[in-house]
Amino acid sequence: MRSAFITGTAGFVGFHLARRLLDDGWNVAGFDGMTDYYDVTLKRRRHEALSRFDRFTATEALLEDRAALARAADAARPDVIVHLAAQAGVRYSLDNPRAYVETNVTGTFNVMEIARDHAVRHLLMASTSSVYGANTDLPYAETDKADHPLTIYAATKKANEAMGHAWSHLHDLPTTMFRFFTVYGPWGRPDMAYFKFARAILTGEPIDIYNHGKMWRDFTYVDDLVRGIALLIDAVPPLPGQRDGASVAGDTLSPVAPWRVVNIGNSDKVRLMDFVAAIEEATGRTAIRNMMPMQQGDVPATWADAALLAALTGYRPQTDFRDGVARFVAWYRDYYGL
Repeated sequence: MRSAFITGTAGFVGFHLARRLLDDGWNVAGFDGMTDYYDVTLKRRRHEALSRFDRFTATEALLEDRAALARAADAARPDVIVHLAAQAGVRYSLDNPRAYVETNVTGTFNVMEIARDHAVRHLLMASTSSVYGANTDLPYAETDKADHPLTIYAATKKANEAMGHAWSHLHDLPTTMFRFFTVYGPWGRPDMAYFKFARAILTGEPIDIYNHGKMWRDFTYVDDLVRGIALLIDAVPPLPGQRDGASVAGDTLSPVAPWRVVNIGNSDKVRLMDFVAAIEEATGRTAIRNMMPMQQGDVPATWADAALLAALTGYRPQTDFRDGVARFVAWYRDYYGL
């Protein structure tokens, strides 16, 4: 039976990935710090849902605790490590940048060390579309430059990509970095805009819409995202001397390491106001709109070129944002008893 060690299983994406792998018959060992960046009760309820599987175990500790991380990995004996835990949030990084360095840089290095110690078949680590930063060429392709991050959050994730490449090269450790694009869906993070919009619309409070609504995002439904991650688990980057035509068009395989980076996005640039309208339709209520200027560190548009994901896995995310929003709102009403 296959065994996965997943960091961040009490988080939004980690929870969904763990549940998918458990449904597929994997043993899953979760690791999460249960920090209070947002509602810890929501995090605990995610772990409670996973604990219904007898093949799920969980450790509560911080990524910065190298000893706790090592003990958990030793007990799990993983074939694969998927590193999703991080200090998230573009806007919060403006207020508390140190938390991002401590968790996303030091914590990620600790995960890389245990991946080396256990000689896992594949290490997969989360990055973000935010690394594209000041790049204005759309859609974003993995081969585009991502050298001008606009926030410390984005900078730490770009650092993770560089650290992962160096570690992969030094230790022949197959490593895939994946860049997320505006993930949404049930069990989501309360700090995300769509979550705040739904809450405010249902309670009759105003919503803040930045850049006066002139924003576009590649909204990616969480089930599509985790399906992409699950499929990438078996798309193991080969060693430089063992490729024999393994590369595909647009591949990002390193010439000196079994390392690549892959976008996971819906490949559909959606206008923010259309997304708000979908929430209004799903809730049956009209938003009170508070138009605001662009927020520091934000970008007007994101849009993924997901051709490499399709070439490697045969899969492209495809959930229409209206359907995804309807599913989220249904979950939100049920979870909060509305």
